[in-house]
Amino acid sequence: MTELARLVITAGEPAGIGPDVVLGALQSSYHARIAVVGDLHMLEQRASTLGMDLNFTRLPSESVPPPHAPSTVSVYHTPCTSPVQPGVLDVSNAEYVVQTLRTSIQALKSKRFDAVVTAPVQKSVINDSGMSFTGHTEFFSQQFGCEDVVMLLVNDGLRVALATTHLPLRDVPDAITQESLLRKLDIINNGLLQLYGIDRPRIAMLGLNPHAGENGHLGREEIDVIAPARDEAVRRGIDVTAPIPADTAFTSKEVLEADVVLAMFHDQGLPVLKARGFGSSVNITLGLPTIRTSVDHGTALDLAATGQASYDSMQAAINEALICSRNLRSRTQR
Repeated sequence: MTELARLVITAGEPAGIGPDVVLGALQSSYHARIAVVGDLHMLEQRASTLGMDLNFTRLPSESVPPPHAPSTVSVYHTPCTSPVQPGVLDVSNAEYVVQTLRTSIQALKSKRFDAVVTAPVQKSVINDSGMSFTGHTEFFSQQFGCEDVVMLLVNDGLRVALATTHLPLRDVPDAITQESLLRKLDIINNGLLQLYGIDRPRIAMLGLNPHAGENGHLGREEIDVIAPARDEAVRRGIDVTAPIPADTAFTSKEVLEADVVLAMFHDQGLPVLKARGFGSSVNITLGLPTIRTSVDHGTALDLAATGQASYDSMQAAINEALICSRNLRSRTQR
């Protein structure tokens, strides 16, 4: 019998819809062993509020969960600091949120799990507590000691990777260097090979400036940085286009035939992807020594505990983690 993939899920900001979408998604069937890191009592209360008939089990800290059955929730209990009121942020629970991430990372480093799926967190409340937190992508990168990682978002028709992630727009040009782009292209190339079995991924790379700089009249980053990085990547055997004007890229043959699009900044490529499949897209971190997927939405405080939150993106994130786990295991067993 094929060994079941082992997934650990973090429950996210307790005042938001993280607990809702995790519990909702676990009503479905998955060919996996799944554990949730969160406050068991908070999760039980949220299930009761939402009218979900779920069976909860508290897991010993070093154990591996049993095979998942629909409507069962195996929990590594991590207590909240303060009682949770859905829709109302509480800075005192910021440490709880970060601890759920640390617990999942420890479980991954110990090789008890193959992948982590993260529910959304509220970055502002974590920073308000005095902890510096830019986002899941950066946090996991730091905790695993990675020099660099890549944020990749996927849905049924499109993959978009980012050269920079959560940066103020004025900082983006300085963050894009030939060296950083080469690292990103290498991570993307290797990630699509390992996690999706694409032997030579076709990467469509967008320009930074309007009209990809218009031959230097609208900016020189394409000439001085992006094109030289592309030329070196091609010499290394990576299939990547010259910088494409972003305004028409998603109608071009180069993008339509590509396996992935590399956008230069967060809001350059993601609006197109989310317009095509918001609520069913998945965020993947490439370059980690493990698999990490996440939902494509935020905490939606106004929807917490109302029963109106969609589970689609969490289900997609779980399924994507399972696909990547199977592909990676298949490659390592060859």
